[in-house]
Amino acid sequence: MSAKADISASASIAGAHPLRPISFGNPDVTVERRDDGTIYLRPKLNLADYPVRLTDRLHHWANAEPNRVFMAERAAGGGWRQITYAQLLVTTRRIASALIARGLSAERPIVILSGNSIDHALIALGALYAGIPFCPVSPAYSLVSRDYGKLGFVIKLLTPGLVFVDDADKFADALRANVGPGVEIAASGGTVPGREVTRLADLMATPEDPRLDATHAGIGPDTIAKFLLTSGSTGNPKAVINTQRMICANQVMLRETLAFLKDEPPVIVDWLPWNHTFGGNHNVGLTLFNGGSMYLDEGKPMPGGIEETVRNLREISPTVYFNVPKGYESLLPYLRDDAGLRAKFFERLHAMFFSGAALSPFIWNSLDALAVQEKGYRVPVLTGLGATETSPFFMSVRPDTSRSGHVGLPVSGNDAKLVPNNGKLEVRAKGPNVTPGYWRQPELTAKAFDEEGFYKFGDALKPANAGDLDAGFDFDGRIAEDFKLASGTWVSVGPLRARFVGTCAPLVRDVVIAGLNRDELAAIVILDLDGCRLINPALAAGDIAAAASDPLVRAAFRERLARVLASATGSSNRIARAILLDTPLSIDRGEVTDKGSINQRAVLEHRTDIIEALYAPVPPASVITLV
Repeated sequence: MSAKADISASASIAGAHPLRPISFGNPDVTVERRDDGTIYLRPKLNLADYPVRLTDRLHHWANAEPNRVFMAERAAGGGWRQITYAQLLVTTRRIASALIARGLSAERPIVILSGNSIDHALIALGALYAGIPFCPVSPAYSLVSRDYGKLGFVIKLLTPGLVFVDDADKFADALRANVGPGVEIAASGGTVPGREVTRLADLMATPEDPRLDATHAGIGPDTIAKFLLTSGSTGNPKAVINTQRMICANQVMLRETLAFLKDEPPVIVDWLPWNHTFGGNHNVGLTLFNGGSMYLDEGKPMPGGIEETVRNLREISPTVYFNVPKGYESLLPYLRDDAGLRAKFFERLHAMFFSGAALSPFIWNSLDALAVQEKGYRVPVLTGLGATETSPFFMSVRPDTSRSGHVGLPVSGNDAKLVPNNGKLEVRAKGPNVTPGYWRQPELTAKAFDEEGFYKFGDALKPANAGDLDAGFDFDGRIAEDFKLASGTWVSVGPLRARFVGTCAPLVRDVVIAGLNRDELAAIVILDLDGCRLINPALAAGDIAAAASDPLVRAAFRERLARVLASATGSSNRIARAILLDTPLSIDRGEVTDKGSINQRAVLEHRTDIIEALYAPVPPASVITLV
């Protein structure tokens, strides 16, 4: 029997075992229905008080637990470089003093181009302490992009007064091309030819400014803490304003819902990028707010990257683990085959949390089976619904009702509004964690909110139980992705994508559904190269073109496409032709984000040649057809 079959067999009995009991808030709501079909969900539990400033929690923990590790990262020798809460407060105040002296502000904020690191955290916390907004930018805009289009747009939009990178050598080309001579460059090390570079060590050595305490005390709930970039459907970044109120309120929402955070300070091993709200707001904020310790993981859920994650998890036992579905999938064989790793991983794990996509039943069941094998119980797997604009925590599942596709109910402090839209319920949010808008883009801000001030997610939900809304809601796709066939039939893209990917596992990472004003649907398939190598181990890692043309892969995909077709119930979910994409999606054209999220609209707009091939009367050999 294969290892995969072993896990599947074990998973079939895992459900009989209990969940680990954890402290958890109950998202109970009142329901109001309007005559026009609109539904309002309001949590019964009022939101607890929250601090004015996130850095108030830094003061708290530096006093209460001065020697506790706040953050650690791998040092050159293989050990851990660590910074305690006491050290963090001292360094933060010195960096804040240096930033105050530079006269930076929301009009001249700080832009951080490099990825997760202690140095990145120090600059960010120094900015927060000084009341100066900062913006973490995806390193891919500097290191992967070929034309710096997004980076150039961001620099013009934000007009920074200081740009920070960890390694100036690595970012030198991007800095020279996009950062004008009037903007200060700061770095942990390295040089930029023709430019002066301020050393982080010099900022850290700055004497405390006599204005520092008054400046910190003057930070209020509406002070802008940071800008986070999100592209939406346009491909051009929007700078989402994140205020102190948003971040602090959201952390209380998290703490009251994930109440086990009160039972034990969280220990987190995490790679999720800080330029996204999940990694930067949710996880870093959760660590600081609850006096936890974050171990930075330089691994990634891919061959050549997952090994570093495994190395870290062999040393550090997390109390709560955050990842995307692909990350859990990549970990599975290691957890299965390495008893020491499995014991360390589950040793004190209260819960696992995922976001970004649906977790497949196979991965979920496998995690359950491995937990039961190690501990005799299942570890709760949690998720919810959120956005950059909601800081991000908005809706949450309960441990006992959690399942793939379920997003639960709004948490305390959030009101949800469900508005009928083409047969679906469009979800909207209001609460202290919701952004006031987009920086310097008033027209986009106006479009993002309805007449009652609710933020429009653009997502659709459906009741898990139409007769009992207390049972929570399931994700029902993105409204903007849905379209009509030539017959006028609506196509609900989100659920169709999920079914397609699940049926075609492990070969498919995502799919773009085509068919607007056409007679039938077709699919542009983004392959999962790890899954393709399970079919043909001879395939080279990262060779998309080889995988798309490989006979074994194509035959295996054809079998799975036949299952998709056989399960169709009508033209709105019937897919009989597909093409395996043989070139990478473009971050410059907005087809994909740096964390791998696919922009359906951008792919369809930029791949018109593929669309024409899919619908050609006599399709080329690259198109796989079943009729």
